[in-house]
Amino acid sequence: MLNLFCFPNILTCCNLICGCMATGAAFHGHFMWAFVLIIAGAVFDFFDGMAARALGISSPIGKELDSLADVVTFGVAPSAMLFQLYGIVRYPEWLSWAAPYLPYTAFLMAAFSALRLAKFNLDTRQTTSFIGLPTPANALFWSSLIVAELPWLASLRFNALWLFLFMMAACFLLIAELPLFALKFKNYTWADNRVKYIFLAGALLLIIAAFTTPLGLTAIPLIIIWYLVLSIATR
Repeated sequence: MLNLFCFPNILTCCNLICGCMATGAAFHGHFMWAFVLIIAGAVFDFFDGMAARALGISSPIGKELDSLADVVTFGVAPSAMLFQLYGIVRYPEWLSWAAPYLPYTAFLMAAFSALRLAKFNLDTRQTTSFIGLPTPANALFWSSLIVAELPWLASLRFNALWLFLFMMAACFLLIAELPLFALKFKNYTWADNRVKYIFLAGALLLIIAAFTTPLGLTAIPLIIIWYLVLSIATR
């Protein structure tokens, strides 16, 4: 009989519940709550795998459940935030006819996130690194960007066309054959982990700036961009 309610699976279900709640919060326009719940889901996602390895109870059902939860928390929830954002951003006059329809394109990101997760489960190249942008990183990028920069996104300097193009770029990055390093350490030597230490140093500086300057939550999408740039530069 399958052990459905082992501790790692309970953590994974907590991730799923956070994703469902984040989606509901997003549809009600509560972007900050959605962002916080996505972060909570990411924490549960981090610890469920750790718990499974520590307890030696990894199972196929846990792997499937993890992917299902991740699709909701890191695919559907940020897509719901984008759906709401499409109703706030400005539409150029020539694009005004698309205003009732364009918000639904937000769910393309949920579909591409599902493709990314399915690919990750089957791609043996991704045991020590990533191929394509991880779904949690993409979700944190969009959720933090929407919360931090909502006034700018809703201003005359931005519009729905730019939002659509940026969203499609993110969809491409999710499934792109783009090697990205993972923060997994087999040892802690500089020679073997130079890129990781450089990334962590840059991320730490941005986190410090978030608390000491007006940068605030904008530090999170900047950390994701820093991760992408460093990965590409050191390929």
